[in-house]
Amino acid sequence: MTSVLVVEDDTHMWEMISMVLNHEGFRVRGAVNGKEALVEIESAPTDLVLLDVMMPIMDGWDLCQALRRLNPELPIIMITAKHETSQKVKGFGLGADDYLVKPFDPQELVARIKAVLRRYRIAADKMVRLGSFKLDRLRGTVSDGNANWNLPLKEFELLYQLASYPGQIFMRDQLIEAVWGFDHEGDERTVDVHIKRLRERFADYAHLFRIVTVRGLGYRLVTESYD
Repeated sequence: MTSVLVVEDDTHMWEMISMVLNHEGFRVRGAVNGKEALVEIESAPTDLVLLDVMMPIMDGWDLCQALRRLNPELPIIMITAKHETSQKVKGFGLGADDYLVKPFDPQELVARIKAVLRRYRIAADKMVRLGSFKLDRLRGTVSDGNANWNLPLKEFELLYQLASYPGQIFMRDQLIEAVWGFDHEGDERTVDVHIKRLRERFADYAHLFRIVTVRGLGYRLVTESYD
């Protein structure tokens, strides 16, 4: 059973989330602040963390950073009452996989949790599918059953990173770190150049997937399911 740790200090919100997720078959555990959450993480396996931003003692920002240091592969979804784009940018910059603003539809929450978990399973398998396209990270190839593409390494890694999390916004510095590494000496224009090449290379397949620019944020890959 998939275990979800809900870090929320609002009793009514916790009860609603717990009821919805239990109904969907998730095993739900709770914590009321970041420090309690870290103890819970150490005490039992956790498949995903759903955390509120505004909490006492240790807020969601600090908790997200701490969780990323402990386990870079742990799925994290942040929830908050703040609608500002800057807050979302901050959340993604700290390592959150998704960001949900209160009040939200309980079914949207369930859908987002399932989508994030699905992305992580795809990434762990080292294989990503985009319709008829298959990205094989072990071989570094892209194929659609009729043709094969042997992309330059950085182009492949960039496409694989975006395709592993369809619909998710990646800022340029996140892509630099994921594809080129922390010690990369170039600037963010490197990402723009490689995105341009990928768009040109797969222009005839834009009906299956495409990389879109999110103004002021970065890039995301969209398909029919994540448009």
